[in-house]
Amino acid sequence: MEAAIVLVDTDILIWVQRGNKKASELINGSPVRNISLYTYLELLQGAQSKKQHETVKNFLQECGFETIPLSQNIGHRAAIYLEEYSLSCGLTAGDAIIAATAAESAEELATGNAKHFKPIKELRLKIFRP
Repeated sequence: MEAAIVLVDTDILIWVQRGNKKASELINGSPVRNISLYTYLELLQGAQSKKQHETVKNFLQECGFETIPLSQNIGHRAAIYLEEYSLSCGLTAGDAIIAATAAESAEELATGNAKHFKPIKELRLKIFRP
């Protein structure tokens, strides 16, 4: 059986950078590795120096990640998700963009943050437990 194409959420990449073996195995098991533009921005925002910015960019490049850019469809779907789920489930704008990116790309979303994403019916989730 062929492995699914996975859009990786920010939390999993942080686990990999911290040396979590299960997170590394999850990424290594995916033939195509994608992230949302929002995940890329979160990783850069978390860096505390230019050197850490370079570390983030090198890590993503070495692991073969492609960044999926924002599109009109992703933005529209993210807005719908916020209207539907921000009050009931605590979905944030960033998570809405990540979810919309996965849905628009027809990719499974690998995340440890099941609480915010589970209510979104059309989203295929791969729940990560460190």
